[in-house]
Amino acid sequence: MTEICLDELRQHKIIAIIRGIAPEPCIRLVGALREGGIRMAEVTFDQNSKDYGQTTQAIRQLIRTFPDMYFGAGTVMSPEQAEAAREAGALFIVSPNTCRAVIRRTKELGMMSLPGGMTPSEIAAAYEMGADAVKVFPSDDLGPGYIKAIRAPLSHIPLIAVGGINEKNIGDYFRAGVTGIGAGGKLVNAQWVREGAFDKITALAAEFIAACARGGAE
Repeated sequence: MTEICLDELRQHKIIAIIRGIAPEPCIRLVGALREGGIRMAEVTFDQNSKDYGQTTQAIRQLIRTFPDMYFGAGTVMSPEQAEAAREAGALFIVSPNTCRAVIRRTKELGMMSLPGGMTPSEIAAAYEMGADAVKVFPSDDLGPGYIKAIRAPLSHIPLIAVGGINEKNIGDYFRAGVTGIGAGGKLVNAQWVREGAFDKITALAAEFIAACARGGAE
C-alpha cells in the first residue's frame, strides 16, 4: 500500500474535507476537485454513528477511481476508527483533538498522523506523542497572527490550519508559516454538490491553488 509523508503535504498543500456526502456525488465531487488541482482529501467519520460503512466505502471507491490522489480519514477519535480507515486504504488520519491512543495506533498502522491542537501546550504535546503535523483548529477564530506567534517558539512543529480557510485568506496562513491547510465548506460547497454544479467546484479549487502561489507558499 502506498505511503504518504510530509513531503506530499508540503507539495500539495491543500486537504479537501469531505463530510456527509453520499458515494455517487462524492466521486463527482472529487473529480471536480482533482480537475481544479487538488490532490489530497479526507473523508470524515460521523461520530453520531457506530456504522463506519459510509466513510470506509467512500474511501475505497475514491482510491479505486483516483489512484493518483492521496486519501485519508477525518474526525477520527478512536483507534478503532483509525483501523477501519486503514483497512479501507486511508493514508493519513486527521482528528479534531489530541488523543495519544489514536496517534499511537495511526503510526503503528503506517499512516500519517494529523491530530488537532489549539494551545502551544496541546500542539507540543501532540507532536511529542508522534504526530507528523498538528492541525491548528479552529483557525478562523485564532487567525494567521496566532499561527505566526506560536511558530516563533514552535518552529520545529509542522502546522496545518483548518477552519474558515478560503481562497482569499489562504495566502495569509502560508505566510504565517503553515505547512498545509484543510478546507471544508469553503471549498467543498454542499449547495453546489446538491445542485450538481461541479464546474463551480473545479473553478473554486483552481482559485485555491492559484492563491497558494500568490501567497508565496513554497
